[in-house]
Amino acid sequence: MFKATPNPPETNAIPFDPSLEPQKIKEATDRAINFYLNPDSLKLSIPSRKTSKIFLIDPAVDEETLLVEACESLAAANDMAREIGDVVDNTQRRSLLMLHQVIMLSELMVNRVLDGRRLPH
Repeated sequence: MFKATPNPPETNAIPFDPSLEPQKIKEATDRAINFYLNPDSLKLSIPSRKTSKIFLIDPAVDEETLLVEACESLAAANDMAREIGDVVDNTQRRSLLMLHQVIMLSELMVNRVLDGRRLPH
């Protein structure tokens, strides 16, 4: 008699893996179920972010000095984006001019904060 489907291939028995203990499997299953069906039960703690020691701003520097430095950095980036935009092709020029505009607007915002700090109250 002809069979429409062949016999399934013979496979070796799955070797015993000691890491697949029933308790560990149950814990992993519970974590997976809670992750998808009850995410509030996990309450994963977000590790605190450590500041890099490579670039460190002196905590004693006042806010106005920081704003002035940020404004000058933005002005320099603004000039660089504009100068590079003048020498590249059209597709890259458009992107650089958009970057130039974002930097310019950020510089204007920092300047406005600085102007507000200098006004007498």
